[in-house]
Amino acid sequence: MSKRDLPKEIMYEGVKTLLEAKINHIHLPQQKLYTLYSLAFNYFLYLSEKDPGHYIIRIEDSYLIEKLIRKAKDDTSRKFLQKMSLPRKHKYGRSTFHIDYFNFSTWSNTKDIPKDKIKGALIVKNANKSPLSHDFVEDEEIHESIKNLPENYFYTSLQEFVPKTIIIGFEEEFEQAKQVKFSFIKEEESDNTVDGVNISPDIDMNDIK
Repeated sequence: MSKRDLPKEIMYEGVKTLLEAKINHIHLPQQKLYTLYSLAFNYFLYLSEKDPGHYIIRIEDSYLIEKLIRKAKDDTSRKFLQKMSLPRKHKYGRSTFHIDYFNFSTWSNTKDIPKDKIKGALIVKNANKSPLSHDFVEDEEIHESIKNLPENYFYTSLQEFVPKTIIIGFEEEFEQAKQVKFSFIKEEESDNTVDGVNISPDIDMNDIK
């Protein structure tokens, strides 16, 4: 356990907030990505015991999953994600958790799961505004089809059939998802300006903190 981990009472309060929200599609818009991930993951871990089935964790890319393994704010989240990262799935009780990325080629890992067996999905977005641009596609036909996909397809494609979703995305908006904020997360300045110096939007502020 790290000294920077969330206290148990904060973890309990956060998961309780998500449970009591009684919202099917939740957007967590605050900063503190690693804190939000731990809270959301433990929420789904709890649900998986009450409503067994398949749960998808869709993370923007492998770079972000490595950061979450190191910096998530509780030991359970870190170790569980590490166990999942190579086989991309992990059995937990009567449920199975799966990992894929925003990159379409990884969706083969989860697309064959019967849709009625999927109980929830956690989508974790980094600071990049155009995540689908990470897909390196040489085939021009496929490239064109990607360009024509709806905005935020990495999320909306799940939202169509998954009964409960949580998406983590700082300073963004997602249709049909309602925002939930935690009172114990202090709101910070979000103009990316420090003493008159503009910080490039390509810099991940979570790495700095």
